[in-house]
Parts: sequence; structure tokens; C-alpha cells
Amino acid sequence: MKIKDFEIFVVETLPPYRGGRYWTFLKLITDEEVEGIGELTSLAAVGREASNVKLLEDLCRRYVLGHDPFKIEALMHRLYTYDHDFRHPDLTVMSAISAIEIACWDIIGKYLGHPIYNLLGGTYNEKLKAYSYIPEGEGWRKLTPDEVAEKSLNVIKKGFRALKLDPFPPIYPSPRDISIEEINYARKILKSIRDTVGDDVEICVGTHGQLTTYSAIRVAKMLEEFNPLWFEEPVPPENVDEMAIVAAHTTVPIAAGERRVTKYEFLELLQKRAARIIQMDVGRCGGILESKKIASMAEAYYASIAPHMYFGPIVLAATIQLDVCSPNFLMQELNVMEMHDTILKVPIKLENGYIIPPKGPGLGVELRDDIVSKHIRSRV
Repeated sequence: MKIKDFEIFVVETLPPYRGGRYWTFLKLITDEEVEGIGELTSLAAVGREASNVKLLEDLCRRYVLGHDPFKIEALMHRLYTYDHDFRHPDLTVMSAISAIEIACWDIIGKYLGHPIYNLLGGTYNEKLKAYSYIPEGEGWRKLTPDEVAEKSLNVIKKGFRALKLDPFPPIYPSPRDISIEEINYARKILKSIRDTVGDDVEICVGTHGQLTTYSAIRVAKMLEEFNPLWFEEPVPPENVDEMAIVAAHTTVPIAAGERRVTKYEFLELLQKRAARIIQMDVGRCGGILESKKIASMAEAYYASIAPHMYFGPIVLAATIQLDVCSPNFLMQELNVMEMHDTILKVPIKLENGYIIPPKGPGLGVELRDDIVSKHIRSRV
């Protein structure tokens, strides 16, 4: 089997554009007429969809056409090492490579008649605990404790038993110092949530990597009172040593990984004990197989995975394939909107806060051509 053709198309989503204003999809077509779908996810290039498409088109024309989609390792090494400057690629490049890899796995699963997780160890988790983000659809407006409590209840009413928030609305450039006033505000917010949802709902706290080391330690000490499940990216992701210092100064587990790529960067995170909850993004870090390798490395350190997911339905479907076959799966981020459901022939099912994995071959999902055509922005 060989890949004989490809198609790239950009779809515009619906307001409030959660998951990105545009989704870039890749379709790989084989000489046996089996097709696979992938998705390029980089938020770093939002507003520059044309450059994303050009990158993906260039990779496909130079390295994917004529390749056997079953030879995942060979193709990935070829893409990762083809250019001297791409040996340490950025998120956009790795997002393009991940899109190709995911599409190949979709082809393999469809050809063999199995979901991808059956080819990576089989089902370990029959259903997947999910969490939702608050505030919902309001940008970064500073909410009052009462407003946060109300939104927390809305999340719980949907069946979720876990939620995440960032009590420090991002201010750039970072890292930045956090004032005692901001810490006290965050404490009021967290107290309001804990008093509202009780102790049987997990609270996850993120900061989008915007704190200095000592500010992160001060915040972590405040967080301990509320027993959150994790403290996410307390400092910017590039300096793992500083993140490890924060981890050593708190009992709150540190979570990180959404802005890291390949097994090599995650190995550093684990070796330096900077994080114990690993948040790889399947659509960024290298695809499904690379994510499985990262999950296995984390398992050897007794670390859990809670994959990042903020994009379109194809990346979500790929992430679910990883979650199902990973013994150290903890919880799945689920930031979806109406467009996720309408663009799929069969929407991904959520029951009482748990994702029910699709059982169809490959990714287990298919895009609706009529919805794609209605929202198409560009096509190659």
C-alpha cells in the first residue's frame, strides 16, 4: 500500500471559537482507496493558516507521497530528521508531523478493521474520566467568587466530577511576579469552588506558565489548603530545573507538557522530577505512537497522563485512542463546543462525565462532508 494523494482543508469554526477559530485537516489517500484523516493543531500560528497549509503541503509532497502508511517509524524519523534546522522543531512543525502520523494510523486501523487502541495494546480503560474548563466562553474576564461558584455548578450538572481553572488571567510578557492581592483573590475563588462542589470533585489549577519561581512557590503554598489534583505549568515550560524547584517545595502535584514535543523533552521533565502528571498533546508532540512512548516512560516513573486537548475533533479522537490503551491514564481534558458534534457523522459520546470511546476502525470518527463544505475556508 502506498499514499498516492493528499488533501488539506481549513474549516472556520463557530463563535466563541473554543478550540481555535480555524481547524486545519489533512486527508491522506492510498492506492487502495483507504483514506485517513489528521489535524494540524498549532495555536502558535492562529491567523496564519496559509503558512500552516504550505508547511503541511511541502512535507506531504516531499516525504509522504509514495510512502507506505504502515511504516510509521520510518516515516516519522524521515520527517523529523529531514532538515538540519528541524531536528529540534517548534510546535507548528511538530503539529504538521503529528497530523501526518495520525492520518497514517487512521489508514492502518481502517485497513485492518480495528480501532487504533487495539493495535497499541488493546483496551485498558473502558471509559475515560473527563474534566471541563471554567470560565466557559468568557475570555479572561476576572470572575467574582459567586460567579465562579455558579459556573462550577454548571460543570457538575453536566456530569463532570473534575474541573480546571486559571485564577490568574494571563498577562504577558511572562514570567511575572504574583502579588499578595492576586494570591488572596485566588484563595477566595478556590474556597468558593470547594465550598460549592465539596470534596468529591477534583479541582485542577493552571497558570499558563506565567509565574516566576518564587511566586509559583507562594501560590503553591496557598493551594495546599484546597487539595487540588494538580498545579499546571507553574512556571514557563522552557526551564525544567525551575519547575523542579517548585515541585520540591509543594505537596501539590505538578502537571506539565502541553508545550513540549517528542519523547526527548518529556524524558527531561520526568528525570528532573519536575512533573508527575504528564500532559502531552497528541496533535503536537509527534502523534499517537510518540505519545504512547511518552506515556510508557511516564509509567516507569509512576507518573500519570492527563493529555492536553484544546483543538478539533480529529485530535480529540486520536487522544482517546491513546487514553484507552494507557494503564497510567488519569483524566482527559474536554474543551469542546457545538462544532465538534456537528462536524462528525457520529459525535463522541459523553456520559456522566466520562468519554465513551468509539469502537469503529481507525480513529473511529468521520467528518461530515456537508458541514465541512459549509464552513470551508480554503482547500489544497
